[in-house]
Amino acid sequence: MATIAVANCCFSALSSSFKFRYSVSCHRRFATSASTSNASLNALSAKATNNKKRALKKNSSTSSSKSNAEKDSVPQKKLPGRPKDEKSILYADGASGRGDIGRPQSTGFKSFGAQGKDKKEFQIDSREQQVEQGDLQDATFLNAVVKVYCTHTAPDYSLPWQKQRQYTSTGSAFMIGDGKLLTNAHCVEHDTQVKVKRRGDDTKYVAKVLARGVDCDIALLSVESEEFWKGAEPLHLGHLPRLQDAVTVVGYPLGGDTISVTKGVVSRIEVTSYAHGSSDLLGIQIDAAINPGNSGGPAFNEQGECIGVAFQVYRSEEAENIGYVIPTTVVSHFLDDYERNGKYTGFPCLGILLQKLENPALRACLQVNSNEGVLVRRVEPTSDANNALKQGDVIVSFDDVHVGSEGTVPFRSNERIAFRYLISQKFAGDVAELGIIRAGKFMRVQVVLNPRVHLVPYHIEGGQPSYLIIAGLVFTPLSEPLIEEECEDSIGLKLLAKARYSLARFKGEQIVILSQVLANEVNIGYEDMGNQQVLKFNGTRIKNISHLAHLVACCEDKYLVFEFEDNYLAVLESEAAMAASSRILKDYGIPSERSDDLLEPYVDSLGDNQALEQDIGDSPVSNLEIGSDGLLWA
Repeated sequence: MATIAVANCCFSALSSSFKFRYSVSCHRRFATSASTSNASLNALSAKATNNKKRALKKNSSTSSSKSNAEKDSVPQKKLPGRPKDEKSILYADGASGRGDIGRPQSTGFKSFGAQGKDKKEFQIDSREQQVEQGDLQDATFLNAVVKVYCTHTAPDYSLPWQKQRQYTSTGSAFMIGDGKLLTNAHCVEHDTQVKVKRRGDDTKYVAKVLARGVDCDIALLSVESEEFWKGAEPLHLGHLPRLQDAVTVVGYPLGGDTISVTKGVVSRIEVTSYAHGSSDLLGIQIDAAINPGNSGGPAFNEQGECIGVAFQVYRSEEAENIGYVIPTTVVSHFLDDYERNGKYTGFPCLGILLQKLENPALRACLQVNSNEGVLVRRVEPTSDANNALKQGDVIVSFDDVHVGSEGTVPFRSNERIAFRYLISQKFAGDVAELGIIRAGKFMRVQVVLNPRVHLVPYHIEGGQPSYLIIAGLVFTPLSEPLIEEECEDSIGLKLLAKARYSLARFKGEQIVILSQVLANEVNIGYEDMGNQQVLKFNGTRIKNISHLAHLVACCEDKYLVFEFEDNYLAVLESEAAMAASSRILKDYGIPSERSDDLLEPYVDSLGDNQALEQDIGDSPVSNLEIGSDGLLWA
């Protein structure tokens, strides 16, 4: 374990790590195998020297990694009211020049370190030895597994008009027929070029990303070259395995360039947390070794059928040999979604905050006579359930499947599984029938299921964040990557609490913040402002950054008045602000005063400001249905 920690710390010095939130404190990160040279170190050092602001950010991130929980190069995100846990859960793909992606959890998930030129990075824990299986050397299904080479260019969320330095990674993928490949979404995140290479071949072929499922961590690739597909036999997706079934994991992990095979058994099947998408879907736990570069590789049963996709691992001083595979039920849902809609739309959710009903007195008070059901504590305003369910309702069935008082439903023989498993079997737009008890009376209601609307997104659609520059004032929507890049200390507790606990009141709502002020004589006195939420412009409450851009463009007043949190004001003279804008852009080398998406005509999705005035409360926000405090998110 010590050797892996050293390798990961080396990798961390070359990179900045993205963190994402969970409702329990643990660590998950993606394993990226990569090669990084001393020139990269020098380049990064020069960049830090030339940019004081970024240097401060990197230093703060580095200093925070001194705790035991962060020796594996994934900084912990402090969540209010959640205890720290020094365990870690891991992922499997490979990257150079970038950090791993992690989110706090009750169990520790983390990604593996980088595959590099340092000999320390090739040392593997003796408990997870990988062995090339001689009896599988000539197996046909091995030839369907390919190596993925990806070049990534991530956005710079602090300077949203530009991108960060590119980095490379390696992972695994496999053929599924019809000219398509499957891999993990985190293997091709922020991709600018993707190449694949077949086993026994020395030619790399360019691949295209057709669909990317962030929530399920699956990506669909295509290769147009006919030469690549000559003699190829796609894999067949098998059924969900049973406990103790033999499983073989195949991929291209660190330690070598050729294909690698590890064997184990199925240890557990349950709903688990997916680190990349901050979602909770069915997962298969196995004891076969999974290491950096295995991400996106298939797992086989004894019949040579693919039973899932390797994607993450649990690492802890108290546990060993715990890997995770995305089952074929989740893979099939992703593929069916893509075929139905021509794009990936995502897994739906019910959009309600639930509480278990284990206490008999609580059930009696709610007039629930049987030991079943979960209490509706709150309904998300953006979900269709807001039209059918009320606070205080008790859900006792979902499509005629009875829901237990612990929030579980029957699963196969003599097993139970989290209630959200039934929701994940649905598609966006599907209708679910809920049996509820309201004020002691049983009734049935129907709810349309749709993907959840995040007020503070984990990932930015389109790759580049939106921004608007007005006389040097840089406005951008708050997002988890921005929080990670800016560091929690500079974001502030009030803004961080909103990111953690607030719900979107309508679709399209954003928390718009003043990221920084580009100093100029027109904005004298405001230079030290940064990371503050802007609430109103000239008296009008702001719905999102598109709304703010529209209000500024239509403004004919003498002054531009921005109202921030705690009644802080920033006032600019309209004519002077407009005159100074072009000069400021030139001085700072910025190509445009706004991002491309803000050049589109503004469409008001909310006719009035009624929803803007509603109090959204401070209940914890999480994708986890079952939390350590007994709360459930469906």
